[in-house]
Amino acid sequence: MAAIHTTFLSLGSNLENRVYYLQKALFLLQERAGTIKKVSPVYESPSWGFEADDFLNLCVELETSLSPQELLETVLKIETSLGRIRTPEAGYKPRTLDIDILYYDTLIQKTDSLELPHPEIQKRRFVLRPLADIAPQLYHPVLKKDSRNLLQECKDSAKLRKTTVKLYKNWHGLFTSLHFVAIEGNIGAGKTTLAHKISEDFKAKLVLERFADNPFLPKFYEDQNRYAFPLEMSFMADRYQQFTEDTSQFDLFKNFMVSDYDVYKSLIFAKITLQPDEYLLYRKVFTLMYREVRKPNLYLYLYQTTDRLLDNIKKRGRAYEQEIQPDYLEKINRGYFDYIKSFPEQKTLILDVSERDFVYDPTDYDHVLDEILRFTTLLQSTS
Repeated sequence: MAAIHTTFLSLGSNLENRVYYLQKALFLLQERAGTIKKVSPVYESPSWGFEADDFLNLCVELETSLSPQELLETVLKIETSLGRIRTPEAGYKPRTLDIDILYYDTLIQKTDSLELPHPEIQKRRFVLRPLADIAPQLYHPVLKKDSRNLLQECKDSAKLRKTTVKLYKNWHGLFTSLHFVAIEGNIGAGKTTLAHKISEDFKAKLVLERFADNPFLPKFYEDQNRYAFPLEMSFMADRYQQFTEDTSQFDLFKNFMVSDYDVYKSLIFAKITLQPDEYLLYRKVFTLMYREVRKPNLYLYLYQTTDRLLDNIKKRGRAYEQEIQPDYLEKINRGYFDYIKSFPEQKTLILDVSERDFVYDPTDYDHVLDEILRFTTLLQSTS
């Protein structure tokens, strides 16, 4: 069994979506380098040694079985994968990501590629401040002082600001922080499939629409005018009952909730299918119910082209869906976009998956997750 070593790393970013690069780096460190034990608060500080935008900085404690050289190589690959470009010119430059190995156990070494402990620790307040937060008594094996003492004696006069940015050790932590994710989309967009995958991968309570049990649905596709009102009323009643029951409390063994619909879809579909007088009555009842249901912390809308939707519907083979017309699907898409535009304060991510197959292609699934990460970190960046 390989020995486990305790290391401390410093991470910084001052380009583009800084929070995204730092959070992605933590996920990749957890995946490729070892186990992250502690994550410090995030500080904003002026660029050190050159003129550029401010940095976001943090420190992490990482347990690893990698050797110092293997850890360095892994860190450099992570930097490169996230857009870090190293040039032969001397001096500091802006970068999407910078990861420095500060300590590796109590090892003292100096090679052409790596010096341990990092020779600049005592000079950099943006390193010492977050390091002191997670390891105040960490002892420098050369200087014979701990992090707190080094911070007190540091001559770096740069002003640091502790931010409200929250970073997570892994995907589970990120999704748990969202509490409730609703995945929406047109008929055949893949929302149920994606909800299942996220639930299985990240231990979420799964809330699924009970459309298969609705006796009016097959009749509606045969005669929309006759069955639209009872269908929409039954859907609204069922969704309201399900949401008040299933989203009112968490499963003790689950970290968050993910649903394959949001209850507001009742009004979107009703506006398309009902006559004007029916819709006015329906909306009055819906408004009363909607006040009581839980709203998602992230609303993810999966967009697919009409041709792709029709192809998906055909493949899944539900007999009562096979006569759905393209214009009906296009009206649904417009209805969703009108709804999304009318609630700008809602945390809504529109994701075009027309050319993606997140069911069978792991790369496409990773793309969906990465877009969620970009969106959630962008919200922190602009808050």
